[in-house]
Amino acid sequence: MSWATNKITLFTSTAIAASLVAGSAFAGGFALREQSSYYQGTSFAGNGTTGPSISSVFWNPATITGAKDGLTFEAHNSFIVPQADIDGTNTVLGTPVGVATGDIGSDAWIGATYTAYKLSDTTFIGLGINAPYGLSTKPKDGDWSGAGYNRSSKVFSINANPIVGFKLNEMVSVAVGAQVQYIDVRLTNSAAAPNLSPGTTALQGTSMGVGFTAGVTVKPLAGTEIGLGFRSSVAHDLGGTVSLPVASGGLPAGTYGIKTKLITPEMVTLSAKQRITDNFRLLGTFEWTNWSRLEAPKVLLSDLGDAQLTTLPFNYDDGYFLSIGGEYDFNDKITLRAGAAYEWSPISTEIRSARLPDNDRIWVSAGGSYNYNDHLSLDIGYTHIFGTDTDIEIVPGHQDYSATKGSLVGSVDSSVDIFSASLRYTF
Repeated sequence: MSWATNKITLFTSTAIAASLVAGSAFAGGFALREQSSYYQGTSFAGNGTTGPSISSVFWNPATITGAKDGLTFEAHNSFIVPQADIDGTNTVLGTPVGVATGDIGSDAWIGATYTAYKLSDTTFIGLGINAPYGLSTKPKDGDWSGAGYNRSSKVFSINANPIVGFKLNEMVSVAVGAQVQYIDVRLTNSAAAPNLSPGTTALQGTSMGVGFTAGVTVKPLAGTEIGLGFRSSVAHDLGGTVSLPVASGGLPAGTYGIKTKLITPEMVTLSAKQRITDNFRLLGTFEWTNWSRLEAPKVLLSDLGDAQLTTLPFNYDDGYFLSIGGEYDFNDKITLRAGAAYEWSPISTEIRSARLPDNDRIWVSAGGSYNYNDHLSLDIGYTHIFGTDTDIEIVPGHQDYSATKGSLVGSVDSSVDIFSASLRYTF
């Protein structure tokens, strides 16, 4: 394979993989967890059970059966302030160069809206609009010595989720929904180490995909609820281009069409809520995400007869998330809540990239609600995420390594602050 083709291969395998771990600064893998200001305050403990907020339908559509009479609308807004600094050494052709990226994370806003309508005592319909994936990372110096592995990364997505739910009896509710999902990926990196080639390789691609959601809630005893929710995989036929800044081998400088089939992982959420007293409830959630299903999808050059360019070596493990929290009704107007969580990342040191230095995380959260009247309520939530010790070792044998871009070895100091607020209104 020519040097130019190797160049595209490395970029594509790293860049598209990074696109699919969008939001890794905020949640394991590429899932953006920040879909509810209400449950932000509990570190998302209890997010698959019914409650005053219908935002729980993102994780378990059956919770729509807890909606009030009439039409309910909710608007949730989360402001993400990540911090991630990479320090280390990039060694190119035997010459070590110090690496100091500054903060590669970009502040972001994530919005989500939910609507529910109670058709009858047993039938409910609704719609959730979310951004399930998102990414924006850019080192302060675009020509830092590790720019061959990351110059900038941006991903945008939007997901529409129509839902229908049925309350079978006072104990059991079920629901199903559809997912219609759009994703837009824009990624760049240096064609080689900056001191060898300052040109920028750029990839852009978009896709539409469909999937489904399903869920059930069970209330076996007074004050006890268990919820089980499922979000299916979504198959994306990503089509776009990769641009080469210089000619090399059999591939001249220019723009080439690419395509690949990427299938997002399934997610299962198991939640529980237990009333301890009339004013206090204990909440818990366990989540499993099937990241290992990504395996190694093929990347094809659509301008060259669909010749296989490479495979994408994700090699992820599955991801897990465990949280516990509680909420206390201070009075008829005010509810306070708090929670903590541990998140097991699907990405290990053996495959960790410079685009998204993902690792296990510890969550600590607090929040509250104010019921202005029977129709209007306000929620706020705050989370601080502590990143655990994280190393980057892009050396020979690593799936991203290229001799022209050198060995990148270093450590990452990361944390995230999340501020969230929402408005809930029932007509």
